[in-house]
Amino acid sequence: MSVAPNSRVRFAWLAAFLLVSLVGIAVRVSPSAGFRAIGFDEGLYAEYVDALSHYGITSYPDIAQRYVITQQHLPGAVLPPTRFLYIFAGYAWHKTTGADALHALHHVSTLFAVLLMFAAALFALRLGGPRTGLGVLALMACAPTQIHMAQHALIDGFFAFWATLCLWLLWENLRQPGQWRLLLAYGVALALLVLTKENAAFVYLGLLAVIGTNRFAQFGTATPALLLMTVAGPLAGLVVLVVLAGDLPTLIAIYRLLVAKASVLPYAIKTGDGPWYRYLVDLLVINPLLLLLAIGAIFRLREPAKASLYLLVFVAASYVLMCNVRYGMNLRYANIWDMPLCYLAFSCVDDISQSLRRSRHAATVVVIAVVCLLELRQYYTFFVQHDLYELITAALLRAVQILK
Repeated sequence: MSVAPNSRVRFAWLAAFLLVSLVGIAVRVSPSAGFRAIGFDEGLYAEYVDALSHYGITSYPDIAQRYVITQQHLPGAVLPPTRFLYIFAGYAWHKTTGADALHALHHVSTLFAVLLMFAAALFALRLGGPRTGLGVLALMACAPTQIHMAQHALIDGFFAFWATLCLWLLWENLRQPGQWRLLLAYGVALALLVLTKENAAFVYLGLLAVIGTNRFAQFGTATPALLLMTVAGPLAGLVVLVVLAGDLPTLIAIYRLLVAKASVLPYAIKTGDGPWYRYLVDLLVINPLLLLLAIGAIFRLREPAKASLYLLVFVAASYVLMCNVRYGMNLRYANIWDMPLCYLAFSCVDDISQSLRRSRHAATVVVIAVVCLLELRQYYTFFVQHDLYELITAALLRAVQILK
């Protein structure tokens, strides 16, 4: 009995999805980073996990108070205990597996780098269909900074997962208004985003920009319940942070000290500043073909391309805010844009290949494969051959021999 064409297509898609997923998991799980020392932030996160292990979750107000007292006498900023969700995830992994604090955090980062890869693929599938989902999966699987985040106990990939999940759930709620399960999931994701990192403010304002643009772009229906959950979710996260800090004045003091001390930190002054287009320069250096394709997609936007416009509004709004933080720019923070950039890049390739008609699918596969190979080559150049850890512009330029 012959197999129906649709069945063969589905089988080929599933086989390709599985193969690409295995590649993405392998490059994240397999140790490959040239930098093997313990980074400054990694050591601090591990100290927080050790403190939780020794004194328990009820000691968090004491940890917060000690941070305020210690930070007042330090010349520069250190990461705050308000990045609770990542710290707690490391603590839970440590308690469950017995791994030491640093390795527990590393495993959490690796796990969420894998989860982000799948979340991006499923989000893209919902936006553009199975072909788009597979294409974005391939691009995310080989993204250099995504692999880098999986190799270290760094929070940025973990944070990018929650940011991408919030962006996805907002889309689903706009397209399927009135679904209480989606609304609840959206609110919980926003609360967890706030509990992860203070950069949640950039993501949140990006989401607000999407909701504001929806009136004209018509991505979907912004119901009163959705607007209420957009406020209630982050507010719930803030309430939890107040409880963890012990009281509201302590929480305010933590953020005030973080902002004040970060602006005078010598390392931040030396490496965290630059013009508004610094992120574009860094992205062009580390991932040139993907960025150029994503920019190309902007110039090929057509009326039905609501998904691309939705992602573009989020990236543009959050970019405007992030590039104006004095001494606060770092390519690690741009992980929140990886899924939108991969989607835009694939849509550009797919759009151009339509003119080839019969060879369209083959051409798309070849181009995406070339981009993926280049991404893996870029990862090797920056993070294996040149042992990069911090993603600062000068280090990136030295790795590609623009600076000697």
